[in-house]
Amino acid sequence: MATEGAREFPPLDDDAMDAWSGFLRTHAALVRELDVEMQAAHDLTLTQYEVLLLLARSDTGALRLSDLAHGALLSLSGLSRLVDRLAAMGLVERVQCPDDRRSSLACLTPGGRKRFREARPTHLDGVRRVFVDRLPGDSVPALNRAWQALEADAA
Repeated sequence: MATEGAREFPPLDDDAMDAWSGFLRTHAALVRELDVEMQAAHDLTLTQYEVLLLLARSDTGALRLSDLAHGALLSLSGLSRLVDRLAAMGLVERVQCPDDRRSSLACLTPGGRKRFREARPTHLDGVRRVFVDRLPGDSVPALNRAWQALEADAA
């Protein structure tokens, strides 16, 4: 029985439910496959690679931990632990933010830059092979429009 004040929503139709569950299954499978490849080839998790990517793409090779967490879709505490692991590997260093003493920056080290450059071809090849090349020719622009619509509504 529904609780008082709770609204009832109609179930999703079969196509909508199939689309949602297909997205979840496919995302999990593709991420798992790319993660296994990255770990085997470069001893990096896919999430560690993504953090190195975000740092490498920044103008200075450094980002505030809060900005890095946002970009990597991680909680601040989860990102902080990940940065500590990357620092222990010699790939990043954590430094105090020069304009805000309460904030820390993650800075890409020369070793981190080298590891990122070595791992990048593996990642790009994997994304092409397990995602882009499996899609029908006109799907990429349609997916981009769908992601943009979903992001706009989520903001």
